[in-house]
Amino acid sequence: MNLYDLFIKPYESYTALQTAIEIVATVFGILSVYFSIKKNIWVYPTGIISTAIYIYITFKFGLFGDCIINVYYTIMSVYGWFLWSKNAEDNIHVEVQWATRKERIVALILFLVGLAMVTLVYYYKPYIDNQFSLQETSLGLYHLDWANWLDIITTSIFLVGMWLMAKQRIDNWIFWIIGDIICMPMMIFKGLGITSVQYLVFTIMAVLGYVNWKKNIK
Repeated sequence: MNLYDLFIKPYESYTALQTAIEIVATVFGILSVYFSIKKNIWVYPTGIISTAIYIYITFKFGLFGDCIINVYYTIMSVYGWFLWSKNAEDNIHVEVQWATRKERIVALILFLVGLAMVTLVYYYKPYIDNQFSLQETSLGLYHLDWANWLDIITTSIFLVGMWLMAKQRIDNWIFWIIGDIICMPMMIFKGLGITSVQYLVFTIMAVLGYVNWKKNIK
């Protein structure tokens, strides 16, 4: 399979509007990560635009875990926006630190809750696909492909990363790096080539963010 098959061919069946929507979501997603690296509060308004669009995109492509995490991102962005506004020294930038032992325990709990929650959603996916009717519907996980299983894992990883970022903890970048790397092949498989490139950019930016936050810790 060549680059054309991976990144161009899937878009031949999309409308110009669908492609444009994905590009807009990608641009604002990259802007959000850039502002996060700079510890700039604009990470949240730009992020909200991106995640709101991706709620629609991921639902349409059957990535229910990713859809849920984008709903969660949007809610947590409002929460994070509030926290960063309260803690910003110049109303723009914030100070960061490592997560405490208690916060790491909470992060583990969030990860496990995420796994259980998204697995449950996929269990009921046949019911959702059948217009919320149990008639001639078999519930279960038999319908999942490898991308769906990766979606369950990355959703849980990103759930923790978003919470740690809202708390201004350096550890958040570790979760973003791992999750972004996993998402690249998943998005290619689902025919979202532009989004897979976005996750490649996210991975590079997350490494830079980790280095920058760690360097600037007081």
